[in-house]
Amino acid sequence: MSVNKGSAKWSGTLKEGKGHVSTKSGALNDQPYGFNTRFEDAPGTNPEELIGAAHASCFSMALSMVLGEHDLTADSIETSADITLEQKAGGFTVTKSHLTVKASIPDATKEAFMEAATGAKENCPISKLLDCDITMDAKLVS
Repeated sequence: MSVNKGSAKWSGTLKEGKGHVSTKSGALNDQPYGFNTRFEDAPGTNPEELIGAAHASCFSMALSMVLGEHDLTADSIETSADITLEQKAGGFTVTKSHLTVKASIPDATKEAFMEAATGAKENCPISKLLDCDITMDAKLVS
């Protein structure tokens, strides 16, 4: 079992308040976040951006694993995740994560790649965590 940690500090009201987010590894160390970074494109991060990075990185690792099970190794896997936050009755909710994947995999057929990508999308731990629609555009490049 692996246990990792992220932490956040917040002070003030929702709109005027300020927060800082950190990770145990130090990859993020007191990175600022707030209403303005989430909804007004101010410098800093926000929860949806962090979820996107987590989903993209988890998917890429899962795809690498699935490819390895088929004796394939990627030269590169580039993944981004667009996280959609919508206001619904009762508040805001993450409704979608859309993965965009571009991979270079010697000797892979398009069919083998799509099967591996679909399996990784459905089974990476962050996909399993998210309670939203997960879609994907995947492209095998040479």
